[in-house]
Amino acid sequence: MVTFDDYVRLRGARLVQLARLLVHDRHLAEDLVQEVLGKAFVRWKSIVQGGDPDQYVRKMLVNANISRWRRKSSSELTTGTIAEPAGRGDIGQEAADRDAAWRLVSQLPAKQRAAVVLRYYEDLDDASIADILNCSTVTVRSQVMRALATLREQLGKQPALNSGRMH
Repeated sequence: MVTFDDYVRLRGARLVQLARLLVHDRHLAEDLVQEVLGKAFVRWKSIVQGGDPDQYVRKMLVNANISRWRRKSSSELTTGTIAEPAGRGDIGQEAADRDAAWRLVSQLPAKQRAAVVLRYYEDLDDASIADILNCSTVTVRSQVMRALATLREQLGKQPALNSGRMH
């Protein structure tokens, strides 16, 4: 049985990366992971006994983000996106295109964004995503299909991205 400390040491950074793609904000992603891990710590023994702690914690993370998104949408007004600071040196056109594409992903509705991130970043199959999102595999496919259609439409409107593609 993997201990909670070992799990966090091995998977913590990956969870923050997943959260960052879900919320598109490094600090908020860290807060979200901290909140989820705090809840997971209390139930760790039962989570591990369930057989797949990664799947369970991913599900907690996605659900916490959707809950946060719902609370935010009913109580906060968005005033714009603050640009993330540039990394070291020139990251090149491909990296700039990928960043712009992920910014478009961040504008998708929460469930569509979660489905796309879980499919293309976490490389999960439909059944795993359906389990995390608590829906059917057909719903997963339709969420991804709608998200990709929206992204294609948005990418088509941005000339700088037409030569690149989302990875």
